Amino acid sequence: MASKLPRQEMPRQDALVRSKNFKEVALGYPPETAMLEASRCLQCKNPKCVKGCPVGVDIPQFVEKIAKGDFLEAAKIIKNKNLLPAICGRVCPQESQCEAQCILGIKGEPVAIGRFERFAADYEMAHGECKVEPKASTGKKVAVIGSGPAGLTCAAELARNGHAVTIFEALHVAGGVLMYGIPEFRLPKAIVQKEINGLRDMGVEIKVNQVVGKITSVQELLNIGYDAVFIGTGAGLPYFLNIPGENLCGVYSANEFLTRSNLMKAYDFPNFITPIKVGEQVAVLGGGNVAMDAARTALRLGAKNVHIIYRRSRTELPARLEEVENAEEEGVEFHLLTFPKEILGDENGNVKGMICLRYELGEPDQSGRRMPVPIKGSEFEIPAQTVVVAIGQGPNPLVTMTTKGLELNPRGTIIVDEKTMATSIPGVYAGGDVVTGAATVILAMGAGKKAAASINEYLATK
Repeated sequence: MASKLPRQEMPRQDALVRSKNFKEVALGYPPETAMLEASRCLQCKNPKCVKGCPVGVDIPQFVEKIAKGDFLEAAKIIKNKNLLPAICGRVCPQESQCEAQCILGIKGEPVAIGRFERFAADYEMAHGECKVEPKASTGKKVAVIGSGPAGLTCAAELARNGHAVTIFEALHVAGGVLMYGIPEFRLPKAIVQKEINGLRDMGVEIKVNQVVGKITSVQELLNIGYDAVFIGTGAGLPYFLNIPGENLCGVYSANEFLTRSNLMKAYDFPNFITPIKVGEQVAVLGGGNVAMDAARTALRLGAKNVHIIYRRSRTELPARLEEVENAEEEGVEFHLLTFPKEILGDENGNVKGMICLRYELGEPDQSGRRMPVPIKGSEFEIPAQTVVVAIGQGPNPLVTMTTKGLELNPRGTIIVDEKTMATSIPGVYAGGDVVTGAATVILAMGAGKKAAASINEYLATK
């Protein structure tokens, strides 16, 4: 039976080669491999995989088309629910969502749904795009603040339903975290812009260098004729540890480090002259996907040794297993059950190392993970000339603090109705990391899609 076939591996660059370049690590399935892997799908009558997809893609239907070699039709089916499939196929944590629900995964390995999505999207880009035709114009206008995954998805769904949509993006290029946060070797920026151009083809207007909260406000957008507003400004405000030495030269937030490398193209020096300091020894504090991105970027920028410093065990690492394994293969060293007590500087104010503590795991905390407890007297020093703090981030307050009547929780995220994504202000909706705090691309997309459906209903009453 086809279902007895082993899961087909994704071709990748060799670890020793890829750690020295910024080209995409995963190379994608060739057509024959995609069809073979797709033949493993059981085509369940009650597909649980669909329930695991935050945007509701009809997974069995498009997988069946791939198995039959009808790749453009597969792409068309995906785009009925998701207009950013090439992005999702690369960065969505399928292993904890759709693939986690796959029946084959109970006793073996699930069908490679994420790799199919990428394959179909890439094939479409190479062989003929499946254009999405919007419905007839409704005469309604919607402003979308932020062009990250939540904003792009909300804009796409609204445009699909015939509304005039304008995206207001603070940076000089659209894409949000897809452009500034995720490295080129994991998500090529040409791919992001290609899918964003698909929105432009649908009539979505994108205005860059538009810092809402400074040059305009949510209320002003409503006053000048927009019938509704969606806030999808993400979580771009970095958190720090507040330990001695965090202000030394050579300490970066992960946001700054990755933005310099990705959006400002420090990785392509001297073609781009963005400065970025990377010493021979780099320490990255944290264990999520952002930490993995920062560590792997540091290697590619010339660091000889890169250390991940994480206070829990490998089991508790929040990063995708694939990204952890990629980092290990490339030579990143993991210091688990370890965290810094102080960052050390030299006489010129530059980082020279860290004093760290060893930890052990105690009882579970509110997250359900076992609480790390420092071991008394376990201090030791790790040399480092660059430290990247990747312990999370929260929402930038520019929009939230300049919008009168917008209810926030103590963490500064926007309070919404979970069913509709409506905020405390009529006609104003929000979704993505500005509501949940830092999460995944696909969850932000799911929130944007849900908000678009609610806005569509709201506009029908106006």
